[in-house]
Amino acid sequence: MSKTIAFANQKGGVGKTTTCINLASYLAKSGLKILIVDLDPQGNATTGLGIIKSQLKQSVYNVLIDELPIKKAIIPTLVENMDILPSDINLAGAEVELVYTKEREKVLKKALSAVKSSYDYIMIDCPPSLGLLTINALTASNGTIIPIQSEYYALEGLSQLMNNIKLVKRHLNPDLQIEGVLLTMNDSRATMSKQIAEEIRKFFGKKLYDTIIPRNVKLAEAPSHGVPIMMHDTRCTGAKAYKALSEEFSRKQSGN
Repeated sequence: MSKTIAFANQKGGVGKTTTCINLASYLAKSGLKILIVDLDPQGNATTGLGIIKSQLKQSVYNVLIDELPIKKAIIPTLVENMDILPSDINLAGAEVELVYTKEREKVLKKALSAVKSSYDYIMIDCPPSLGLLTINALTASNGTIIPIQSEYYALEGLSQLMNNIKLVKRHLNPDLQIEGVLLTMNDSRATMSKQIAEEIRKFFGKKLYDTIIPRNVKLAEAPSHGVPIMMHDTRCTGAKAYKALSEEFSRKQSGN
């Protein structure tokens, strides 16, 4: 059965795109069929998978605003078993244009219904905001993964995100669950990182993944080469962490 997961946090630079790309890549490597939906106008997931945005004929914008059939905009990636619904700069205007659309919060959900049966997982990379695009992602999803940076300011705004998830669950998508919370950009030597981890564990309990993503130069380099970390450097700590996350994620999905 297909499952849709949104990677959400209104803070930028917390590892949403990095987590979406790399978790999806390792799941695809294990033989699962994956679709990444790049719902961020910055299009970092698109460029991070080696796609030149200026050469795109169609994107997620055309699907949301022009009612283009979604299959016409999906393209394959360099990773076997993994496709992407790419983004480009046009998406920056979609937030405003969607305001005038009927059932504006459900546009993405309706579009994805045409391809849901073709994928094991659809993974949506959300923009760093709590606007209509993110609400569309949460409305279309079974669950959300929340990447949180291991620093003090990461805790600020969490209550706002949780409130939005509750509102979407109450009014638009009663099936929405928090799939998991992931600590990213962790410095294991810093006392502050350990304190933040404890605070987040108190707040989220078993929803917090045991896997912690470290700060890693190779992870930061990979997008500039247009590949996920497993195609850039499989031996680095970042690659090992995302491989471990994919295994932990799969165990939780199977109930083990």
